[in-house]
Order: sequence, then C-alpha cells, then structure tokens
Amino acid sequence: MLRPIALAPDLAWFPTRTPTLPPATTTNSYALGGREVLLVEPATPHEDEQRAFVAWARGLATEGRTLVALFATHHHPDHVGGAARLSRELALPLWAHAETAARIADVPVARQLNDGETLTLDGTSPQHWRVLHTPGHAPGHLCLHEPTLGIAVVGDMVASEGSILIDPIDGHMGHYLAQLERLASLELRLALPAHGAPIEEPRGLFLRYIAHRKLRENAVIAALAVAPRCGATPAELVPIVYADTAPELWPLASLSLEAHLAELARNGHACERAGRWSMQATRA
Repeated sequence: MLRPIALAPDLAWFPTRTPTLPPATTTNSYALGGREVLLVEPATPHEDEQRAFVAWARGLATEGRTLVALFATHHHPDHVGGAARLSRELALPLWAHAETAARIADVPVARQLNDGETLTLDGTSPQHWRVLHTPGHAPGHLCLHEPTLGIAVVGDMVASEGSILIDPIDGHMGHYLAQLERLASLELRLALPAHGAPIEEPRGLFLRYIAHRKLRENAVIAALAVAPRCGATPAELVPIVYADTAPELWPLASLSLEAHLAELARNGHACERAGRWSMQATRA
C-alpha cells in the first residue's frame, strides 16, 4: 500500500505495521488539519516503521505546516507502541484521556482531553474536532468528530478489517454499546478507523455492530438457560455461543463471552459461583 494516502485536502491516512490482532496487520495514523496538524495514533513499535512515520511528519513540516501534537485514541500497544520515540524525535507532546495517561508508562501525556472539548486546527478552512469520550473497548477511548466535514476518527470502536475485542480486563460491554449508539446518532459521511480502510456510510456499520452484539448476548442467555443446575464455565459456553466461529479463535472469543457475562451480571440477569455461570433466579 502506498502511503501517505490523501483523503481530503487537509486529511491524510498513514498505516503502519503493528502487533495488532489478525487479520489486521497495521494500525492507521492520520494527519488532521491544514496549517496546524494533529497526528493521530503514534502506533508502531517497529523501528523501520517509526522512521517512515518521522519522515512523513517532517515532510508535512517542510510544507510550512505546524505539527501540534500526537493524539492517542487509547492505551493499547498497537496504538501507542511508538509514542515515546515519536514524541521525542518530533518534539511533540502526547494528548490523550486521563484513563489512557494512567496506563502509559513510558511517555507522559502532556494534555489530558475530556469529553466535549474542541480541538481547533488552523488552516485555509479551519477544522474543529470535538472530543468524544467513548469508553467500552478501553476506559480512556477517545474519538474525534468534525461536524462540518461529517468525519469522525473512531479508533477501535469499529473496524473495516478484523473485529473489535471487548476484553473483560479493561473493557465494558454496556459502555461500548452505548457509545456505538452515540456514534450512530451523528451525521457522518466518513469514519476513520484504526484498522482497515475508511468507512463510508458508517451509521450502518455502527448499527450492525450493535445488532451483532445483541445477537451474541441472546446466544449467551440461551446457552445459560439450558446449562446444568450447577451452571457452566466460560470454556463450556464458548463452543455453544461461538459455534459459528473457528475453534482456533475461541480463546479470543472467550474474552468477549466473559465481557457479555459481566454485563448480564451487572444487569441482574446472570450470576457466577465458583467459576460457573447461571441465569439469575427471578424473584417473585
């Protein structure tokens, strides 16, 4: 793939190789803005890819454009793997949410962004990117929305290559679904994901993700309904709930299953005892 890829006069796409989940092999970085430029996702930990990123960024500067900062959607390694070196090499601060700052050890977050802030980037046509705190995939996950352009940087909320994992360690299925609904309510013509090509007509994809998660939740409920009286372990539930998924993917599927179980427990529909899950008894 050639890079960078121009998406609009003041918007470029720069994928770099990262240790992300297959089938994806890259994480997308973006350059937002005209005279002032925000670089999204200091993602790659690989030295050759970091050199390519630095050369790209310095090329923007030689065009008379001012590099403002690096921006991370969240703390996962395939999004901040290059943050320390790229921040140092380019003398740029890192911007992210406070929850992300708390989870990055090798580089300080110079500016902690909050939901509702607006990042204005100067140019012939100034861009006004509204910060959206969209937890669920990660506690500090941020998206950026430019209402006039109808474009949003959506990080790992959705992908056009691969899928999105909700890991129970730092994910939250309920928050994730709520934020997908929030994104679906925006009037977007283009969504810029971290993995895969830009997404045209993104509302339909957001709604398909929601529907898919609801179907999977219903499959979990159905599996629990026929489980033994002592309940079932996640390992026993995975082959039932993910019967449509290749067995080699079941270890990852197990994480999403546990996120669904945790959400059912929060809503009072399921309970766990000694590692075994059952439907919550209905009180009269």
